[in-house]
Amino acid sequence: MSEHVYAGDKTPQEAWNMVSSQSGTMLIDVRSSAEWAFVGVPDLSGADKKTILVAWQEFPDMAVNPSFVDQVRNAAPDPSTPLLFLCRSGQRSQAAAAALTTAGYETCFNVLEGFEGDKDAAGHRGTVGGWKFHGLPWKQR
Repeated sequence: MSEHVYAGDKTPQEAWNMVSSQSGTMLIDVRSSAEWAFVGVPDLSGADKKTILVAWQEFPDMAVNPSFVDQVRNAAPDPSTPLLFLCRSGQRSQAAAAALTTAGYETCFNVLEGFEGDKDAAGHRGTVGGWKFHGLPWKQR
């Protein structure tokens, strides 16, 4: 029996490889609007794609977005579309991948380490893992 409800986990590099080499694969950033605005977002322009921004939790109260599944369906109406979910450190994206799998999507992945990775010994993110740490393309909004 699988440990996850969703298809599995990908490292940031594996996620980039999938989204840049598989035409239908989509990357969905499930962080909050504040994170997109102040921390940055993955830049998929080199793969001729754009990052889909759909918050799993809504800023500022961080309640789960009741329209999340519908918003993803609007961006990716075909349930056979491979979906990669990314958050700050890989936690919210697990819940998002599970929710879309439960909603009938066939191939949902969590991106390990997220955009910023875990905190280091000094309590800072971005120094021990994550999309940015691995030098993958990103931009400020």
